[in-house]
Amino acid sequence: MDPHPLPLQEPLVIASHNPGKLVEIQALLHGISQKSMSAPALQLSSPAETEETFEGNAHLKAIKASNATQKVALADDSGLCVDALAGQPGIHSARWARDAGGWAEAQEKLQKALDESGQGGCPVTAKLHCSLAIAWPSGHTRVFSGQVQGELVWPPRGENGSGFDAMFVPEGYSQTFAEMSPTAKSKIDARSVAFSKLKEELVDAGFSEAAISTDAASSGV
Repeated sequence: MDPHPLPLQEPLVIASHNPGKLVEIQALLHGISQKSMSAPALQLSSPAETEETFEGNAHLKAIKASNATQKVALADDSGLCVDALAGQPGIHSARWARDAGGWAEAQEKLQKALDESGQGGCPVTAKLHCSLAIAWPSGHTRVFSGQVQGELVWPPRGENGSGFDAMFVPEGYSQTFAEMSPTAKSKIDARSVAFSKLKEELVDAGFSEAAISTDAASSGV
């Protein structure tokens, strides 16, 4: 593993314009970075996501934000990959929502696609993927990825979360992510898996494990 400046310098730029994602990331940063600034607060524009992978798009967004601010920047790219739809919507999950008019409409669009494929009444397996990228002004970058396997349900259930959470039941559970409390979800979702890999690397670099072991619930989110 090549050297890089850990622990993360503060303040950390969170390169996201998604309010729900900002809340989740700020909670997961508890114990890693106590000060953060969001892309909207810094008036950063959203770069075009031109890469073909979650890792590539997260990397692109982190580098753009770091170059623009000359600070350490963190970005992620996440989405739902449905097996019966050959991995769609995948990296285009947010685009589905924008094109459809919102996440509720995107869920309806997804169910319609499943119905048209003949899979609407069958158990539908899927995974939620999240790639997390950190970029330093020096040009150094690191990328961490996490996945959660599960099944889709229709109609959607629950009021919490965001994206396709109301359709997604993680493997081994009976509730959708949207039916879980934010604290319960934060312990098992794809973003938390990616953050756990970041925390492991912080420990390997000599950062105190006790300082980063507190879960998101203690941050008051």
